Amino acid sequence: MKTVIASDIHGSEKYCKSLLDAFEKSNADQLILLGDIFYHGPRNPIPEGYAPMEVNCLLEKICDKLIVLKGNCDSEVDAMIAPFTFSENCVLLSGGKKIFLSHGHVFNKDNMPKGNFHAVIYGHFHVGFIEKSNGTVIANPGSISLPKGGTDRSYLVIEENVISLLSLDGKLIKKTEIK
Repeated sequence: MKTVIASDIHGSEKYCKSLLDAFEKSNADQLILLGDIFYHGPRNPIPEGYAPMEVNCLLEKICDKLIVLKGNCDSEVDAMIAPFTFSENCVLLSGGKKIFLSHGHVFNKDNMPKGNFHAVIYGHFHVGFIEKSNGTVIANPGSISLPKGGTDRSYLVIEENVISLLSLDGKLIKKTEIK
């Protein structure tokens, strides 16, 4: 199974469309969004193409392929209008490997979840990366609408035991095996 993972759309219709184009071109089976879907948050600027209800309409079209986690900017009102359910965290099995996914405001590389996971993936910080710590792959897809720290607008792809970080224009940034 091939999975695309993205985070922190923050209501940008423009970059949501770009993500959905990349998702379609990837021929992935599912798209996992790690939260902060509609609202930009009080600490962030309003992203280019800010149109939360349009983001909602775009995501509604692919609900059957979508898993959405709740971010720190996602509210009860967001849950009421969304055509999907927000989950707190999830565990993905891929190629026999157990992968923990979360928004990142609670669980991240400085506060790892309890349990034995081959990989931990989270958003929240708007900086895409893949690294290893004590044999565990730790990754962040970055933000497609509000990247920080000079990083690209980016997302992750997991296929079997390989995780790749790609820029929104499809350029491979980093790739590693999940062992």
